[in-house]
Amino acid sequence: MKTHAIIPIFIPHRGCPHDCVFCNQRRITARSGDVTPEDARAIIETWLSTLRPLSAAADGADREADGVNQEARKGGANAGGVRTVEVSFYGGSFTGLPLAEQSAFLAVAKEYKDAGRIDKVHLSTRPDYIDREILDNLRAYTVDTVELGVQSFDDDVLRASGRGHDSRAVYQAVALLKEYGFEFGIQLMIGLPGDSPESCVRSARETAALGPALARLYPTVVLPDTALYDMRCRGEYTPLTLEESVSRTLAMYKVLDAAGINIMRVGLKSSDLVSGDTYHPAFRQLVEGALARERIVPLLDQAQASVQSAAHSVDASTATKSDPQPQVTVTLYSNHHWFSNMIGHKAENKHFFADRYPQLSIRYAADDTLPGGWFRAAVTRP
Repeated sequence: MKTHAIIPIFIPHRGCPHDCVFCNQRRITARSGDVTPEDARAIIETWLSTLRPLSAAADGADREADGVNQEARKGGANAGGVRTVEVSFYGGSFTGLPLAEQSAFLAVAKEYKDAGRIDKVHLSTRPDYIDREILDNLRAYTVDTVELGVQSFDDDVLRASGRGHDSRAVYQAVALLKEYGFEFGIQLMIGLPGDSPESCVRSARETAALGPALARLYPTVVLPDTALYDMRCRGEYTPLTLEESVSRTLAMYKVLDAAGINIMRVGLKSSDLVSGDTYHPAFRQLVEGALARERIVPLLDQAQASVQSAAHSVDASTATKSDPQPQVTVTLYSNHHWFSNMIGHKAENKHFFADRYPQLSIRYAADDTLPGGWFRAAVTRP
């Protein structure tokens, strides 16, 4: 059951004069009109008043809750199993708005936070739109989390993508956020112009070294009406294939996961209304399924080696060609959150294991003592 509910408020392309080559913010957020503080209030009220059980809001492929149980709200923000309700300003570079406009939106969120109806306030912005005046204002309105759209730590990639800043802006922004005590997150993109497997992994390592509370990994998707789309049409940019995108994202995922960083999202949501070479509605499962396969193969290799060893130990003087090979059953375990990743998208891992290990009878089960992303194998001999 989800215990963290997020109320998203999209402010499309507001506060950002830059034209990054990949960006068509109005298309991504599927909105065309301006959002006002009163709209934000209406959105918050709608989400808080939705009579919807938490179980109906659960989505196994999505680490973010998308509903709030009205009954849970009756006892305050932490009642009924919902530990955290968060208002999040997405869609543009929030701190690029005029300070008075930022304050108008934040005043609405603070009102709900002061009343105990929400727990946290969260926003996303650019690294070069962080300074002391901005942070003083965010602190006055009790903002909790600031996400930075970093995209890459490679200056050549940032330049080719039209970001308008270099990696120094990221380090400066993070230093200020830490000084002020804000929780912060970092968003990275995979497959931008000039990107490489090495630069992707380096970006993940730099992110891990900075120690954000959360991270998001987005494969680059070519949207119509963007400079990147025009670059592709002119042959100046070639998108990654889905397989390349999964491979690079997996390498970055492992770096962040090893550092204990909460990877809140991998890939765009289907509700973002996008399509493209690297877009897949189950992209996170493709990445985590690839990680599961990578970690399970050594377990099955070991089990198969035991079968082969048993076969060789049969007394050659009494064995015949018709004697059956020793068979074992291997039960693979994951916790229930990772069970679908162990099986793989459309059972691709299950089919892969069956083809690669024909001597093994493989079963699948849940063991919630295992941490997410880790597996064990139990061998049963006849």
